[in-house]
Amino acid sequence: MRTNKIKISLIAFFIAIFFSCDNYLNLEPEDGTVRQEFWKTKEDVQAAVIGCYNSMLNSPPGVSDRPLTDYLFMYGELRADMVLPTEYASNDERDITRMNILETNPITNWSAFYRVINYCNTILEFAPDVLEKDPTFTQKELDGFMAEALAIRSYLYFTLARTFRDVPLKLNATLSDTDNFQIPQSTQAEIFEQVAGDLEQAATMAKKTYGNNAQDKGRITQSAINAMLADVYLWMEDYQNAVKAADKVINTGDFALIPANNSWFNTVYAEGNSSESIFELQYSLNNLNPFYDMFLERPRYTASARVMEEVFGINFQDPTKKDIRGNRCSLVATNGYIYKYVGLTQYERKSRGTSDTHWFLYRYADVLLMKAEALNQLGMGEQALDLIHQVRERAEALEMTERNPTDKDGITDYILEERAREFAFEGKRWFDVLRNAKRNNYERIDLLLTMAAYSAPSDLQQSILAKLRDPNSHYLPIYYYELYANKALEQNPFYE
Repeated sequence: MRTNKIKISLIAFFIAIFFSCDNYLNLEPEDGTVRQEFWKTKEDVQAAVIGCYNSMLNSPPGVSDRPLTDYLFMYGELRADMVLPTEYASNDERDITRMNILETNPITNWSAFYRVINYCNTILEFAPDVLEKDPTFTQKELDGFMAEALAIRSYLYFTLARTFRDVPLKLNATLSDTDNFQIPQSTQAEIFEQVAGDLEQAATMAKKTYGNNAQDKGRITQSAINAMLADVYLWMEDYQNAVKAADKVINTGDFALIPANNSWFNTVYAEGNSSESIFELQYSLNNLNPFYDMFLERPRYTASARVMEEVFGINFQDPTKKDIRGNRCSLVATNGYIYKYVGLTQYERKSRGTSDTHWFLYRYADVLLMKAEALNQLGMGEQALDLIHQVRERAEALEMTERNPTDKDGITDYILEERAREFAFEGKRWFDVLRNAKRNNYERIDLLLTMAAYSAPSDLQQSILAKLRDPNSHYLPIYYYELYANKALEQNPFYE
């Protein structure tokens, strides 16, 4: 009975919100109101929160943009060195990989992000009023829902700031068509400050557990928030707080790396929600992911040629020794197919009708390697290497030259190499390299240039390298329609 009430509330929420909001930033309602009569019971609030998660999986009916997870993959991988477009990729996708990016490229359209941000803002605006209307609704329950909305909004703004740099920051719900939609950008630093503050607040209100494994992995928890905070603080170059946030996850004792074995792939990826998982977007048989077409049926992307040999490595003396994360996990070595999202076991694929692999936002290995990155910047190279070795040993990674604990740049390279193996095709590679390149006023811009030298087509290499020497090129342009609709926006200087 309670489940049916939530389903009815969820339908009502989308009628109230989605069909009202589909203009600039997906904030402006056509009928001038967000239907306040929706917000009567705690089931209404819960349905609204669940709606935010669902909206991160697939676009609402009638909307032409891509699923948000598609953007997360493209923003984190296409400009990096581990993915190549195929004949099935669109010209827009190929242009991103070639650094030939124009403001008319629809991949730069951020509306899928702002749509969910507005859902979160609506919850934050209206949910507190339900306390007075529903006597069964407690402050603790409200706090949990508010934490989820704050954290989801924070993650989306964090992604936008890493992708576009300066973006509009709207923290209140759109309630009428008289709202101000001429909103200038906030700086990347301002976005990061807001996100860190919101996440710190959310961490004090969020649940530690829902008492159910799938919900613990698929909804915002204290650990998911602290994993996000570690990430945000790395970008802010606040390494002490990055370590503190990572330690809050580690010290729960709730997570563990799964040793390499024959069922490792199935446990971590095909089924998901393993002991390594902190936060995954939960595709299911009733809500299939977009990855089957992206990577298998008519694959738009394959692994670049260097991934198997140079990222994962091949032991030519003993080919049986291999990193478990490489062939038949991240990719198929013989044809470069990206396998992580389409495999059932190491040698059996899922079908289109069973394509339910999750999108992985944070795993335990991520927290360990983020902590290692922060420790290295704090001059604690030995401790950083210990954490890297934990991740490598469970994956049976091939032996590499031991790094000097006092060689900060060498350990940075080592961490990036390990993150490339551990999070191959999980939408992290471009952001990982950019974060480390831009530290200390682009002290390591060589990381971006070396990556481009590996991946750029030979006839475009010099052009791409020249572009990457301009830091403005590291961020995407604002989509032309947003500039037309909001005169307060200023285009990224690189694209003017």
